Amino acid sequence: MKMGSASAGLVSIFSNGYRSLSAPVSSWRTLASSSLYKHYKRNSKSAVFSCLSSSKIELSCLSSKVDVAQTTTTSVNGYHKYDRLLPCPSENGPPRVEHLVVSEGGPVLEYICKSLDLPPLFVADLIHFGAVYYALVCPQPPPSATPEQIRIFKEVTAPSVLSKRTSIKGKTVREAQKTFRITHVEQFVEAGTYLRVHVHPKRFPRCYEIDWKSRIIAVTDSYVVLDKPAGTSVGGTSDNIEESCATFASRALGFSTPLKTTHQIDNCTEGCVVLARTKEYCSIFHGKIREKKVKKLYLALTAAPVPIGIITHYMRPINVAPRLVSEDFIKGWYLCKLEVMECKEVPWPDPVIQQKYCIEDSEWPSKDRAYECKINLLTGRTHQVRAQLAACGAPIVGDSMYMPAAIAEMANPGLNPFGKYKKYTTESDKEMTVTKWFARFGKEPKVAIGLQACQISWDDGEHFYEARSPWWRTGMA
Repeated sequence: MKMGSASAGLVSIFSNGYRSLSAPVSSWRTLASSSLYKHYKRNSKSAVFSCLSSSKIELSCLSSKVDVAQTTTTSVNGYHKYDRLLPCPSENGPPRVEHLVVSEGGPVLEYICKSLDLPPLFVADLIHFGAVYYALVCPQPPPSATPEQIRIFKEVTAPSVLSKRTSIKGKTVREAQKTFRITHVEQFVEAGTYLRVHVHPKRFPRCYEIDWKSRIIAVTDSYVVLDKPAGTSVGGTSDNIEESCATFASRALGFSTPLKTTHQIDNCTEGCVVLARTKEYCSIFHGKIREKKVKKLYLALTAAPVPIGIITHYMRPINVAPRLVSEDFIKGWYLCKLEVMECKEVPWPDPVIQQKYCIEDSEWPSKDRAYECKINLLTGRTHQVRAQLAACGAPIVGDSMYMPAAIAEMANPGLNPFGKYKKYTTESDKEMTVTKWFARFGKEPKVAIGLQACQISWDDGEHFYEARSPWWRTGMA
């Protein structure tokens, strides 16, 4: 249905809660699930949906966990006064995401400053970091929204209001609610525009500790191969594209055009990453991945031995961590295959090395020996190596997300509803078991785990690159 052409249709769409709006923002879903949706407020005639969203943080804790590097003293509205995003804090504070509906058109920086009582330099930093988004039409509020918030939503999306906005004529609801990054402080936003402001973006202090030139493996006219440090993001996050490998590697090489991401590895993983110098080569490399012309080998430091050979699982097709895998085929789940080529016993990393790389202790019962495995990744799923090895009872050293669940399954076989010894009997029992199984997993590692993308090659080995020795070999005899 075209917006602005049938007002009766618009009333029907919005009043019935159009389910395929594809709420363009994951934070709306977070709000609905976390119940941290706060009261709205009006500043400078703007409608503001204010929230503090976090997956496992209680509301009572939020006021005590403050990102001190971004703040100074307490302001009257309960938040802390903001200064600049740099220097980078050593710890990530609780996320703060603000949702606004613009009532008067004007420059975006000026509007956000007035609406959220934030200083101009701080808002300019947020825009530079890629932490501010807009959509022409506000997304539907989550189920936890208050009657007043719903009233505001209906007010700004009323057919009489939308029909006057030439910017959305000819667009579908889905198209009008799609979000885009704000890229300039002077960007004009018209009345009725939806804004999402990540006031506390996720930070990556490791970016400022790295000698980036020393991490460059190769530079060609088309691409750069980087030995990615653990504790960094390849291409940035939804709220921080500044503190990324692509940005810092570009600067280290003196490139005026930023490098582009061609593939991902986890923040806590180190090793070979290919960054494209042009949009054209970015598309070419994506094509090579699709055609399975890119080969990746990993080194994994596991807490238990892993059998040589191909390991097969099926991964639940839900884009949320931790990733659940099943040994049995489940319709609709993604195939995950890796080949363990070698597995040798090595010393468990000593405490000094663990402290240097911020390796988290997940209380594995025996720390005399670890096992270094060479793995050929046959399919490329997010968290695949981590999830599969943990499901085999051999979690990766330092993997604070997957190791606790593996320990729990060892102590009480059958806890894993998709494992070898599963114990549920009915579907309702299975659902309850899955919920309990999720609770066994821990948080995402802060910096490093025992996983390295040690080799990458493509075009039958014509292009072949290796990373330096992994962190855990430091000090080994």
